[in-house]
Amino acid sequence: MMATRTSRVDRGEPAAAGPMAEGGRDFDFTSADFERIRALIHRRAGIALSDHKRDMAYSRLARRLRALGLDSFRDYLDQLESRNDADEWEAFTNALTTNLTAFFREAHHFPILAEFVKRRPQPVSVWCSAASTGEEPYSIAMTLIEALGDHAARQATVLATDLDTQVLAKGQAGVYAYDQVKHLSPERLKRFFLRGTGQNSGLVKVRPELRAMIRFEQLNLTDADYGLRTQFDAIFCRNVMIYFDKPTQGQVLARFEPLMKPDGLLFAGHSENFTYVTQAFRLRGQTVYELTGARASRPATTARAHDASGVTA
Repeated sequence: MMATRTSRVDRGEPAAAGPMAEGGRDFDFTSADFERIRALIHRRAGIALSDHKRDMAYSRLARRLRALGLDSFRDYLDQLESRNDADEWEAFTNALTTNLTAFFREAHHFPILAEFVKRRPQPVSVWCSAASTGEEPYSIAMTLIEALGDHAARQATVLATDLDTQVLAKGQAGVYAYDQVKHLSPERLKRFFLRGTGQNSGLVKVRPELRAMIRFEQLNLTDADYGLRTQFDAIFCRNVMIYFDKPTQGQVLARFEPLMKPDGLLFAGHSENFTYVTQAFRLRGQTVYELTGARASRPATTARAHDASGVTA
């Protein structure tokens, strides 16, 4: 994920040409099929698919039916549940989570982060909990370098997690089309990216020293135990909670609380409001939240012992 991450948006794709079922589709797709899909993705990833996502679910999962040579959604979902195939569950989940992100998206958050980390004990740690294809954690790392200087920033850590393994692989590679970075200042482009030449013309790659600040890991925000062994000065969880129902949002925020250092900040997406979901965080402004009550002034006692890796093996 959410991801979403991450911000995430759904885009419908037309079904490929082939034998047509009712409504011009390759496969029959009943209300019962869609209800099963909604139940499975909610149980697996906490995602609440609304009624208007039905066409999206069809178009994404029809690709899995074709890849597996199946004739119906019922057969696909029966196999998914009965065989407990980890790879296919991953493909199912990845198919229903699409990631849209950009470097320095929701740009007002990054100056806030920069001023915040200057006042924090070093080294600082930041968790990007819906990392998508990497633009957000790389933007965080660039902000740390610009705010703290090269030496202090490179002692810092950025944990980048997402449910979707495919987007994590892209983020870990750190290779992007030039169009994705052309809006950045010339100073940032020169400092943080390498320009591709020859067969790599039109591409850029993040510099190794920037890449070294970030650890990419798969993590499901709806898991009861994240397996994290550290606390964070700041957590970015932007544009992924909108995919969760209110009970799931509350559970995720409750898991965040002991993972934050005293007076830590939580960055949310522009359309997300946690005010009526939890009393553990209060709105500081501009979709930035801070811990409330005793946890804001003393270390948490429920987080596990610190480990430099940031996550369990």
